[in-house]
Amino acid sequence: MLLWKRIAAAGAAMSLLAAGTATAAQPPDGVSRADATIRYTEYGIPHIVANDYVNLGFGQGYAAAKDNICAIADVAVTTRAERSRWLGPDAPPTSGVSQASTNLASDLYFQGLNESGAVERLLGEPAPRGPYREVRELIRGYVEGVNKYLRTGEITDPACRGAGWLKPITELDVHRHSHAIGMIFGQGGVADSITASLPGAPPAGTGRERMTGETGIGSNAIAIGSAASANGRGVSLANPHLPWQASGTRLWQSQLSLPGKLNVSGAGIPGIPLMWLGHNETAAWSGTATDTTRTYTLFELKLVPGSPTTYLVDGKPERMRRNDVSVLSRKADGTLERVVRPQWTTRYGPVTTRLGQRELPWTASSAYAIADANAGNLGMTNSMFEIARGRTAGEMIDSVRRTQGLPWMNILATDDRGRVEYSQIHGVPHVTDEKAARCNTPLGKELFDADGIAVLDGSRTACAWGRDRDALRPGVFGPSSLPGLSRDDYLANSNDSYWLFNPAAPKTGFPRIVGPVRTEQNLRTRGGFVEIADQLKKSGFTGQAMRDLMFSHRDHAAELVRADVVTMCAAMPGMDAACAALAGWDGRSDAGSRGALLFDRFWSRADRMGPAVWKVPFDVKDPVHTPNTLDTGNAAIRKALTDAVAELTAAKIPLDAPYGDHHHVERDGKKIPLGGGAAGRGVYNSLGGPWDPARGYTEIVHGGTYLHVVAFTGTGCPDTTTLLTYSQSANPESAHHSDQTELYARKHWVTERYCEKDILASPSLEVVRVSRR
Repeated sequence: MLLWKRIAAAGAAMSLLAAGTATAAQPPDGVSRADATIRYTEYGIPHIVANDYVNLGFGQGYAAAKDNICAIADVAVTTRAERSRWLGPDAPPTSGVSQASTNLASDLYFQGLNESGAVERLLGEPAPRGPYREVRELIRGYVEGVNKYLRTGEITDPACRGAGWLKPITELDVHRHSHAIGMIFGQGGVADSITASLPGAPPAGTGRERMTGETGIGSNAIAIGSAASANGRGVSLANPHLPWQASGTRLWQSQLSLPGKLNVSGAGIPGIPLMWLGHNETAAWSGTATDTTRTYTLFELKLVPGSPTTYLVDGKPERMRRNDVSVLSRKADGTLERVVRPQWTTRYGPVTTRLGQRELPWTASSAYAIADANAGNLGMTNSMFEIARGRTAGEMIDSVRRTQGLPWMNILATDDRGRVEYSQIHGVPHVTDEKAARCNTPLGKELFDADGIAVLDGSRTACAWGRDRDALRPGVFGPSSLPGLSRDDYLANSNDSYWLFNPAAPKTGFPRIVGPVRTEQNLRTRGGFVEIADQLKKSGFTGQAMRDLMFSHRDHAAELVRADVVTMCAAMPGMDAACAALAGWDGRSDAGSRGALLFDRFWSRADRMGPAVWKVPFDVKDPVHTPNTLDTGNAAIRKALTDAVAELTAAKIPLDAPYGDHHHVERDGKKIPLGGGAAGRGVYNSLGGPWDPARGYTEIVHGGTYLHVVAFTGTGCPDTTTLLTYSQSANPESAHHSDQTELYARKHWVTERYCEKDILASPSLEVVRVSRR
């Protein structure tokens, strides 16, 4: 029977104060060993307290389901390969845990994975290749919590209310979700092709899959140390960029407290326990996607003449494995049909006939297989668990070395001692530059230098991935072969490579597949370093200084070229209004900035020209400030400006319209103007969405999600502010569907309540006790 008690805030405070105000929460009086206590503070943020890991997971699962049950169910129906059965075959998946373009392609991809038994085999491994005991307990409790909420019947979200696919979840669903996230950039990126590749047929897939293109996943992170901090203690900024509508990577805030063992606050993904980013009493971490590192390679197969499904390895024939994958699909009349498609697998991985826009034809003589470094990785939850328990930045990074479970993330950590550390220990194929030179095929030689994508000779075992002694899994680089850095001033990353986490300390010497060096940096990277340097000229960082940086909305492309654009504009006939708009613009992307929209539409065109935009080229000795100086003599630059003016004029949008009038979201029938802007303009608060020629940017597709600024004070109660840009709940019926979005639009932050005294002082305090019985 559900024990469901709502306790008035005043009474709750009196009963809980008996436990004292220790930093780590104590279980409230009268709570049995089968209970979890959830204390809600402002903006619906839950603080979960329990007395063992099963109950802690139970409380988090219950609270996550209360806010996002449909998101959790959406991922489960995806990884179970049942989207076509319930939602039809043709719609695009909304879970974001692969890059499949239709429900049917998604189902075929995940059914193939499920039939391989990969996740079940990994669950049978001892830790840390398999889950730690504590992680298994957290997941067991989490699943019970989600299902407990589901049984209450309080489902108000129209996205799944009454839906046949809204079902209880299992522990296997959680593990499959985690495993799928790890392969988003590898096998998951070519899901369409894996499910449709046939010998002799045209290359399969839509070309939307990632090679080096846009996925909606990015991030900014800054870790400030003692030498760059006003009080000598660490300051952390987290700013992950993820798809706003993808249920499988949506973030959600909570705090988990198990007295004496764990007290972590941050953001994680509904459907998986623990946190992706956050802090404890003495240390904080943030993460960035390693966009310039390849977590996969291709293998080019030499086929046996007359047998296109047999390939040679050291001169010996080896047959591909055929699996006829079967899923149920709903027809237009509502009846179900069984769809069967073959999938072909090799010793290296599945056959694919496309990688992004690159076609990989399966001919009579050759074919290609994709090998994913994270296909054998189920360790992400292990890593997150151990990071959360680290007491210092060093301990957090050591935990990454021990667990080796992160799939494609940098970790930047700082602590109250003022030390900062960075790690890029994650799944990277063991392909040295020597092996790449010896084993890359002609296609591999073309792609490797430019994009770090190896295409290895699959006909030679000598070209298989290598192995490091300190790697937990075969075929990947171990911690000693991957980058890291420890400093006392600062580290920062905006998805560029390991080369430049601090301009004063460039790193080199790692294989090309890990990332490029001595190359032009993106404008977010450059702009971030400029803003850090500008702050340090004034004083060391405080929490407020970091919040100001996050929402400065400086447009670094404009800082490089606006004066040149205005001068160029003045010499162009009929452009007086455009020149006035650009000259009068404040150079920022605030919601009220006039002229920002015109510059955005200009730069969206100019930026596509690459190096031709600049007079002064990239200089490896000055990567923060080069390239620079707009080449106004280039006719294409002038055309980019006239085209931008024509576009806005045709849409009847004034050239000096306030930016937020045409850069906004709509929530609950209300338009919310937003600042921030395109990563290509170097706006640190990155937001992206499709341009509607008639109205502008009317929906955000990807960009900033969870934000935190953690400033350590030495008291065990860090000065922390947070924001969840799209708010806690995806349910439009929830009171917490858009409340933080409105704060975000106003550049207002939520003051975190981490310590007991602060939680109990919340004017919105609501205490809920739930029981597993």
